Amino acid sequence: MNVQNIAVVGAGAMGHQIAMLSALGGYQTSLQDISEDSLHHAKVKLKDIMDKWVSKDKLSVEERDLAFERIHYTTDMREAAGEADLVIEAVVEKLDVKREVFTKIDEVAPRHAVLATNSSTIVSSLLADATSRPGNVCNMHFFFPPLVMDCVEVVKGEHTSDESAQLAMGVCEQMNRTAVLLQKEISGFIANRILFAIQKEAMSLYEGGYADFKDIDKITRKALRHPIGPFELMDLSGIDIGYYVMQQKYAESGDPNDKPSQTIIDKVEAGEFGRKTGKGFYSYNSKAKR
Repeated sequence: MNVQNIAVVGAGAMGHQIAMLSALGGYQTSLQDISEDSLHHAKVKLKDIMDKWVSKDKLSVEERDLAFERIHYTTDMREAAGEADLVIEAVVEKLDVKREVFTKIDEVAPRHAVLATNSSTIVSSLLADATSRPGNVCNMHFFFPPLVMDCVEVVKGEHTSDESAQLAMGVCEQMNRTAVLLQKEISGFIANRILFAIQKEAMSLYEGGYADFKDIDKITRKALRHPIGPFELMDLSGIDIGYYVMQQKYAESGDPNDKPSQTIIDKVEAGEFGRKTGKGFYSYNSKAKR
């Protein structure tokens, strides 16, 4: 199918950047959020990022301006998805919220539209039956931050048609992103299952008193050559997001080992989510440096 219109639902840390990738890829793009404030912040953030790209010669002024002309901001779901060929959901990592959103999208999107979730862990089979088109539902997991990270996990469930998966793969290519197709579902997919194993062990070592979190990060960077350590990454991606992911994983598995650690619980209860709140494991100044 010739995709022309894309709707992105959720203007948060992931959604607004996915919308810009869509616009840069030449698609007419609607960015929807229930909050006018979130849409305003999305515009401001995208302008700042794109202006920096222009100043670094990563993008021409004309390309930047054309991309912004392709993005439409709205709080109205019907206005956003009513003519969409593909809808990408990027709301909070909570299953009940995502199911409600998928039901609303299904009501207004054209019958041919593919409905994708950007969830980093929730498989689309948990969402497909909230719609009347399970064959058109799949995962498109962009990595944070989408405008920087060149990878998307496209995940097929047993319900997902080959055509829907291939459409998602083609859109990723048009967005200049490397897509990898997973032929069957598994919670957390590939990257996050590997990442969670590292973070879980790092947290166990920290809570066990073997080393300070800063030293664990240092060893990970220096000895394993990771660009940032596991605690730095938790701060970057959002400790609250990781908390919701772990809660969802525990709800699915019933395994107490999948529950958030006490340290994570304490951070979330204190509102210390990482860079976005100015404090997580590290404290950040206005330039968000550790």
